[in-house]
Amino acid sequence: MDDLFDFASNQQPDDKKNIEARIWQLVRQIDAHNTYYYQEAQPIISDAEYDALYRELEELEKAHPEFADPNSPTQRVGGAPLEAFENVAHLVPMLSIDDVFELSDDYLEKHPGTKREEELITFYGRLQKNLNQTSVPVTIEPKLDGVAVSLVYRNGQLEYAATRGDGKRGDLITENVRTIKSVPLRLSKDAPTLLEIRGEIFMPNSGFAKMNEERDEAGLPTFANPRNATAGTLKQLDSREVAKRPLDFLAHGLGAYEGPELPSEHDFHKLLDKLSIPRNTPIQVAADLESLVAAVKQLDQDRHDLDYATDGAVVKVIARADREQLGFTSRAPRWAAAYKFLPEQAETTLNAVTIQVGRTGVLTPVAELTPVLVSGTTVSRATLHNQEEIERKDIHIGDTVVIEKAGEIIPAVVKVLHKENRPAGSQLYNLFDAVHGKCPSCSSPISREEGMVAWRCTNFTCPAQAITRITQFASRKALDIDGLGSSVAEAVVRDGLVKTPLDLFDVDLVTLSELNLGTRFEPRLFGEKRATKLIESLNQAKTKPLHLWIYAMGIRNIGESAAQEIARLHKLLTDIPNSPIMEALAELPNYSELSVSKRKKENHPLLKEYEIDDNLGPVAAASIRSFFLSEAGVHVIDKLASLGINPESENYAPKPAERDTSDLPFVGLTFVITGTLSQPRPSFKKQIEALGGKVSGSISKNTNYLLAGEKAGSKAEKAEKLGVTILDEAAFNAML
Repeated sequence: MDDLFDFASNQQPDDKKNIEARIWQLVRQIDAHNTYYYQEAQPIISDAEYDALYRELEELEKAHPEFADPNSPTQRVGGAPLEAFENVAHLVPMLSIDDVFELSDDYLEKHPGTKREEELITFYGRLQKNLNQTSVPVTIEPKLDGVAVSLVYRNGQLEYAATRGDGKRGDLITENVRTIKSVPLRLSKDAPTLLEIRGEIFMPNSGFAKMNEERDEAGLPTFANPRNATAGTLKQLDSREVAKRPLDFLAHGLGAYEGPELPSEHDFHKLLDKLSIPRNTPIQVAADLESLVAAVKQLDQDRHDLDYATDGAVVKVIARADREQLGFTSRAPRWAAAYKFLPEQAETTLNAVTIQVGRTGVLTPVAELTPVLVSGTTVSRATLHNQEEIERKDIHIGDTVVIEKAGEIIPAVVKVLHKENRPAGSQLYNLFDAVHGKCPSCSSPISREEGMVAWRCTNFTCPAQAITRITQFASRKALDIDGLGSSVAEAVVRDGLVKTPLDLFDVDLVTLSELNLGTRFEPRLFGEKRATKLIESLNQAKTKPLHLWIYAMGIRNIGESAAQEIARLHKLLTDIPNSPIMEALAELPNYSELSVSKRKKENHPLLKEYEIDDNLGPVAAASIRSFFLSEAGVHVIDKLASLGINPESENYAPKPAERDTSDLPFVGLTFVITGTLSQPRPSFKKQIEALGGKVSGSISKNTNYLLAGEKAGSKAEKAEKLGVTILDEAAFNAML
C-alpha cells in the first residue's frame, strides 16, 4: 500500500500551486464519494481507498491552512439529509469518531522503528496526558459497518427513529425501523424518562446471502454488499417492503438522557441489558496500553466469525467523568477512536488472466488465482484494474502475488513476490496481445483513446455490454423498470431477443412469458404474470422525463446530476445531438478541475448566459456529443423515433434570467449565504434562485435574509446592525 502521507511530505515550498490544486481536487473527489456512499448508497471505491483520500486531504490542510476551505469534507460529519423523508433536529449532535490506522508494511519500511499500532499508541498517550493518568480504562468493541441511527424513547415508548444525516439533522425513518424485530417498540415501566440510543442498522451476512438468492430467483437485481443493501432498504418509502428485508440493530452509544446517573460505560451496558435493547458485542476491557493493543489484535482475529462486516475496533474511555474532562472537537469526541485494520492480505499464485467486458465496453483484466482464504472467505479471483496497473506491478502469468480484500469486499492484487522464481520464459501480461485486439465477447475491434488507460470494445451491440446496459437502463435511478433484473437481462440477450436496451420494447408478452431463466435441464419460466408486469413497466417508461432517459443510456461521464443539467438546457432528446450549447461547452477548458483561485478568474460567456453548474463540464459535454454523433447514438435516435418516443424535459429552463418568475415565492427577495452549512453554498443558491430569489455576496440594507451556518462571522454581525432577518438552516428549510 502506498504511504498515505507521501504527497504531503514530499512537497517543497515552491510546490504551493500544486498543493492548492491537489487540495481542490481531493475536496471534489471526497464530496462526490460522500454522495455515492451516504446519499446514493452506491460507493464506487473501497473504504481503504476512501480513507487514503481523506487522510491525504487532512494532512495537506493541516500543513497548509491557507488553502483550507470551511466547506471541506474534513469539517463535516456524514452526508446531508435526504429529501424523501421528513427532517428532524437531533437532541444531541450525532458526531462521528476519528479514525486511527494500523500502519502498512510499506509505511513501516519507510519509517524504521515505527510500530504498527503507532497511531493507536499516540491516541492512548493523549488520553493519559489530558487526564494526567497513567492508566486509562477503555472498552474495545467491533466497528459495525451499517447505517447509523438514533432511537428516541420517551417514557418507555419509541417516539421516533432518525438517520445521522449531517450530524445535526437527520431523516425520520420511524416506520421503517418499526419493522425491525430486534428494535423494541416499548421498554419496561422503569425505563428512563428520555433515552436516546445510538446504534447501527445492518444486514447479517447470512440474511443478506439468502435475500440475494431470492431476488435473483425472482428476476430482480442483487445487491453488491450488506451495507449497500441496508442503506437502500432504509430509503424505501413503503415500510411494507422494508419488512421483507433481513435488517437487524445493535446499540453502541448514548445520546440525550434523563434518568438515573450512569457513571461509566459498564452502567450503560447494564441499562441496555435491563431494557432488552440489543447491544454491540463482544466488549473487551483494557486498563493499560499493553492490554489495549492485545485486545485489538484479538478482535482482528475473532471478527471473521461475526455474522456482519467489520473493519476495525472502537475504543472508548469507560468513565463518563473522564469523558467530560476530555470533551469534543468540532466533529468528534476526544475520548473515543476507531482503529481501522489493514485489509487482510494473503499470498497465492496467479494462474491465468480473464477479461470482463463492462457496461461501457471497458475490458477489465481479472486474475484467476489458486484459491486462498482471506477475511474469512475463499478468494479465487481478483481485479487487476487495467493494463497500466499490470505494467506498474510487473505482473506475469505464474507469479506469486499478494491479494487483499480492500474494505472487506473487493479482492485486488496488491503486488508480486519472488520475481526471481518466475517460470522460465515468463513475460509481462499484455491485454491487447492476449485478446488479439478483439473483444472476447463479440470479436469486434478494441481501442484505447489517447490519454486513457482503458481498452474498450467499439461494438454497441456487444452481448457483454448489452446485459450491463440493460441492467443500467432498468435500474431504479434510471427508468425503474419493474422485474428486469440481471437474470432476465442475461436470458433475453442469451436467447437473441435483445441486442440493445431499446429492443426490449419489441418483445411481446408470449415470448417474455416463455423466457427460461433457468437451464435446459432445470427450466424456470418467467411466467405470464411477471411478463405482464414488465411490459406495463416498459410502457410507463416511454413517458419518463428526459433526465432519466439520459442517465439510463449509460453514457460515459454522464451521472445523475449531469443528466439533470443537460435536461435543463434541452427541451427534447432530439435537441441534444446537434446542440450548439453542448458543442460550445465541449470546446471550453476543463474548468471543473481547476483550483479555487484559478476557477474564480474564469468568466466564460457561455457559462454566464446559461448558468451551467459544475455537474456539467467540458468532459461530460464532449462525451454526450460523441455518443449521439456515433453509430450507436444515431441508432438510439432512430429507434426511439420508430417507437414514437421523444423524451421531454421536466426542468427545461436554459436561460434562468429569461424565466417568468411572477408566481415564484422568492421573487423580489435577496438572500446572502454565509457560514458552514450541511451542503455546499451553491446548492442553497440553486434552491433560492429556483424559487425566484436573488443571492448576493454582501450584506446591505436591501438584503432580506441572511442564511447563516456555523462560523457566520462578520456578515451575521452586519445583518444584526441593519436589521436583516437571520435564518438558520432549520428556518430556511421551513420556508421551503
